Amino acid sequence: MKHFQLSALDISIMVLYAILIIAYGLYHGKRKSSEEYFLAGRNMIWPIVGISLFAANISSSTLVGLAGDAFKTNTHVYNYEWLAAVILVFFAIFFLPFYLRSKVYTMPEFLERRYDSRSRYYFSFITIIGNVLIDTAAGLYVGNIVLKIMFPSLPAWLIIVLLAFAAAAYTIPGGLNSVIQTEVIQAILLLFGSILLTYFAFHQVGGWGAFISGLNDMAAKGQLVEATPGIRLQNAEEVLSLIRPANDSFMPWTGLLVGAPILGFYFWANNQFMVQRVLGARDLNHGRWGALFAGLLKLPVIFFMVLPGTVAILLYSDLDLSFLNYQLPGGEICTNLRDCPNMTYPVLLFSLLPKGILGLVLAGLLAAMMSSVSATFNSASTLITMDFVQTLRKGLTSQQLVRVGQFVTLILVVLASLWATQIDKIADTLWLYLQTVLAFICPPVVSVFILGLFWKRANSHGAFYSLISGFVLALFLVVASVLSTQAAAAGTEAPAWAAFLTDIHFLHMAFFLFLACLIIHIVISLATPKPDEKKVEEYTWNKGMYTIETEELKELPWYKNYRILAVLLLITTAIVVGYFW
Repeated sequence: MKHFQLSALDISIMVLYAILIIAYGLYHGKRKSSEEYFLAGRNMIWPIVGISLFAANISSSTLVGLAGDAFKTNTHVYNYEWLAAVILVFFAIFFLPFYLRSKVYTMPEFLERRYDSRSRYYFSFITIIGNVLIDTAAGLYVGNIVLKIMFPSLPAWLIIVLLAFAAAAYTIPGGLNSVIQTEVIQAILLLFGSILLTYFAFHQVGGWGAFISGLNDMAAKGQLVEATPGIRLQNAEEVLSLIRPANDSFMPWTGLLVGAPILGFYFWANNQFMVQRVLGARDLNHGRWGALFAGLLKLPVIFFMVLPGTVAILLYSDLDLSFLNYQLPGGEICTNLRDCPNMTYPVLLFSLLPKGILGLVLAGLLAAMMSSVSATFNSASTLITMDFVQTLRKGLTSQQLVRVGQFVTLILVVLASLWATQIDKIADTLWLYLQTVLAFICPPVVSVFILGLFWKRANSHGAFYSLISGFVLALFLVVASVLSTQAAAAGTEAPAWAAFLTDIHFLHMAFFLFLACLIIHIVISLATPKPDEKKVEEYTWNKGMYTIETEELKELPWYKNYRILAVLLLITTAIVVGYFW
């Protein structure tokens, strides 16, 4: 194959969709007050909350990341998806009631209510960095590799800048309501496109039976190489298994047990980018139903977002991609999918979908990218405006705060665009990049939130110093990683301590960081005065709350009782995971 082409029909559909989605976002923008701009007026019903959570998470970067790692035989990347359902149950039961009752705008603001302003500003700063490094930059990176297939001659920086400003076009004027309203439309289109792609992929390979036979044949010939160097997969069952050995380089079962939940907990329960949608819920019930609905939507992801990447192993392993002129980190040109697995999802789209449908699905993919990027722009601008600007300039009116948020979004557009061009140089696959960065950022934050909710003795000194200690430890690990990478590039040996730390799997490292921060927090809290009991009572869970809630739930029919819905979601999750165990 010498090139991928778009028909005039495909291009027309994409242009029309882009115009309509921006117009729709502007039409639904709410800008009269800071609450409307940043939290959509706190009036979102549960289907909108759930679909918005799902759409913001299953963004273009997730689509590309899931398919890319599935192509590398890392089908167990799906563990991150089903685990989200479990975490959202925990979030809905314990954390969400405190978030909504406190009427906060941001997660750092909630941390200040429980501890003090030091923890708030640290967490806000870290969250802003994470939004730029993880969510926004990754979304722009995906848009770049998709459009690179369509326009090989365009430089990456130009594509990224154009995408960033397109996403900001309706985020800056409209705020969170624009983001959420457009996300609902895009989520529907995204699901439609993914289901179509799965159908065409399995039709091309000959169905499920031919898919399994093809994997077994490749395994028998020694052509299925696991991401872990030197390990060859023996059959299709191993390719599709969610549980891998302890020496697996992508996700050992030990990392799934102790590390992945920490990353997931941060993403779903502490991350402003995701929680902001639930903060906009009409009431607690709508917030809980929405969170559980998002967990349910995560379960079918294996069928229409992960497995198509595995099918690509049979269809496109040797596909010539040199015409793209896509440069790898070392400067060499990508010649096939084995060299650049991040291209898997776009290649599936261009190779399998017919005219018209291709344009519609590409519009959905780019719309998902815009959805993710616009959401992070909004959440990061909320953090800067409400956690820093409002504190420094207390006299600003609600309208002035909105203007500040819009200006901050513009600055974030520039920063994220600059960083997006560096992702290829940091990790082999997009998903590995996303999870590795999370592993360094989230453990200190998760430890502070969990101790704060369940241990009344946890105080502000313990929280602050555990956060700072976690940051210093994370920087130490980053230095070790840089030294090891530089040594490998130069053909020399890294310092022994750096090599030792780099060899520890990032999921295990996330757990060790979490444990260290937990211990520091406990020790310092016990060595310093107790926090104010009245203040702690408002933000710490106790059994009495469970008892009161039980009485309230008796008045509701079973299908509105979030506890029953949560149990049903967990049972469904167990069935799906058990099938692919």
